[in-house]
Amino acid sequence: MRLTAYTDYAMRVLMYLALKQEGLATISEIAKSYAISKNHLMKVVHQLGVAGYVETVRGRGGGLRLAKPCETIGLGEVVRRTEPDFAIVSCFTPVEEPCAIRPCCVLKNAFEKARDAFVEVLDDYTLKDLVEPRGRLIRLLDIQEASKVMR
Repeated sequence: MRLTAYTDYAMRVLMYLALKQEGLATISEIAKSYAISKNHLMKVVHQLGVAGYVETVRGRGGGLRLAKPCETIGLGEVVRRTEPDFAIVSCFTPVEEPCAIRPCCVLKNAFEKARDAFVEVLDDYTLKDLVEPRGRLIRLLDIQEASKVMR
């Protein structure tokens, strides 16, 4: 199973904002830290805002921040929201291509169980868990703390 780049970017944005804690982040600084497209992140951030994970502050000095505590943001929940579907094979919804063995197919059942187990494991993690190696992540992403930026 492979997740979309959209889901990957959504998780990266949420992790960055969880690490930023104090102050606001911009799409440009997040894109620079991860070396990914600012244009792609704009769409992702908008949808994260619609979903209630991110809030934006407009105007001079504006930016982004988490809309709720990181320990309340479940990884499984985010993946379910950001993935368009979980059609591992073509006989799954929404594709539902015809298949000669559909009436007695055990493979589809096995794939359904595997998909469900995958997401259930993700349900055991929160955004807080993802940013546990806080100091190392902050250094790797070159995140500036608000107090240091103002000096």
